Amino acid sequence: MSDPRNTPPPLPQSASAPPPLPAAVLDGPGSPQDVPPLPGSFPLDTSTLPEAIRNEIEAPDPVAIDTSADELKDGLNRCPKCGATDIRPKLGTDILVCLYCRHEWHGARVEEEFGLGEAIDQLRGTVIASGARDIDADTSALMTFKCTGCGAEVTVNTESTMTARCHWCRHVFGVNEQIANGAVPDAVLPFHIKKEDAVARIRQFVDKRRMFALKAFKEQFTPENVVGVYLPYMIVDGNVSAAVAGKGEIKTREYTRGSEKNKQTYYDADIYQVERQVDFTVDDLPLESSAERGNLDTRANTNNIINTILPFDTKNAVKWNASYLAGFTSEKRNLDVEKLRPRLEDQLLSIARAQLEGTVRRYDRGVRWEQEQLEVHGTRWVAMYLPVWLYSYHQPGKNGGMLHYIAVNGRTGETMGSVPVQQWKMLLAALTAGTIIEALAIAFLVASPAGATALYWALYRFYRNTDKSHSFEHETEIDAKPVTGSDRRVDSISGTQEKRIRGDNVYEYRKRVARVKTGPE
Repeated sequence: MSDPRNTPPPLPQSASAPPPLPAAVLDGPGSPQDVPPLPGSFPLDTSTLPEAIRNEIEAPDPVAIDTSADELKDGLNRCPKCGATDIRPKLGTDILVCLYCRHEWHGARVEEEFGLGEAIDQLRGTVIASGARDIDADTSALMTFKCTGCGAEVTVNTESTMTARCHWCRHVFGVNEQIANGAVPDAVLPFHIKKEDAVARIRQFVDKRRMFALKAFKEQFTPENVVGVYLPYMIVDGNVSAAVAGKGEIKTREYTRGSEKNKQTYYDADIYQVERQVDFTVDDLPLESSAERGNLDTRANTNNIINTILPFDTKNAVKWNASYLAGFTSEKRNLDVEKLRPRLEDQLLSIARAQLEGTVRRYDRGVRWEQEQLEVHGTRWVAMYLPVWLYSYHQPGKNGGMLHYIAVNGRTGETMGSVPVQQWKMLLAALTAGTIIEALAIAFLVASPAGATALYWALYRFYRNTDKSHSFEHETEIDAKPVTGSDRRVDSISGTQEKRIRGDNVYEYRKRVARVKTGPE
């Protein structure tokens, strides 16, 4: 028998429930003496946050417009008459053709189908069409379809093509499902300019620039190698308000002092405080949605050439159908809405300045805007493929050389290009003359080294077109309300030798627009 003295004492009787927590009023973020609040117990007071964070939290979530085509998700674009899948675009039109029964039909215009051109002045927040949603970097470029004709599996690599043919039964598959890798947009604007027309336009462009063109370029020039490519763009509608303030000057007197070589010109002027406000909408403003194409640094590339052939008639874009890409190549979008928003806001501010420019012409010494405010009430984003005929030439050199483009707008035929030059030959032409006509031109223009420099850069710009770009301020559809504002005389100056107000950004804008719109082609 065991000794009862060695038996352990009994366990205390267990309680049916844990002891209650001490009562505490949850009226703060907690302290060592208080019970910490549960997550979400308190509403977030955004008024205490920095403005940038507050705006981001309070901004409504983007509204999505579903532009996908359920009937095409299996990859088969069937002829509505016979059911065949070998569909091709009819070049020069927006029509699709069945290669089996020759039936033709027109794709639905995306703007009419989804009301994308309506109520721009009522836009609030960010509205994003489904093809413009954020790109998922982990989404595979490979898509596999189950052929309904024979049961085989067909794989399409969206990095290089958007269509493929079943090698067993010859069904044609197209990538029409809006996968999140940027390959499938909301809409496509089909080619209207045929290849032979593009070749002729490129040849004509280069023929005007043969004299100083790089010898290797002339020897290798083969315009028949032009490629039809669909480039990715975001087409944006916006509802915007802008306000600017600054100084403007009106000349009251111009006079000279001194004599002969010591003669100097002086100016007196009145100074005004100038304020302007304008509300406006933009309809179909195009933004390059490829990071590579959006880089317009003319010291490193010639992407400005492609930018210059804008705008396109985006109102005629049709609902996405991979069959429109048959016979052409395409580049994927790799920029999301938020990455493009700073560029959009820069362009909207430039558009606002353009709307105000006509109201400050009285300031003959110019206007210097010192404060600028832009309020974007709402935007709508649509991903779209736009058609470009592209001829390229790689000029060897340091840092990888330079890739020169000659581009033709696939709808309007507008042509722009960069032709590599023999700089020594061009410089020599700016200093001497090889013909009587050149001699007269040189005699007129080159009366000094400054004149020779001016002639050299004029020739250089004619060949390279580094100063060209899309004049979106005037080539975008804009609906602006009447400009309001005030003008108040605040001071005057006398005896200044500066011909214009210092920092005249309105005058610089006028020069840029004039150069873009009237430069040589």
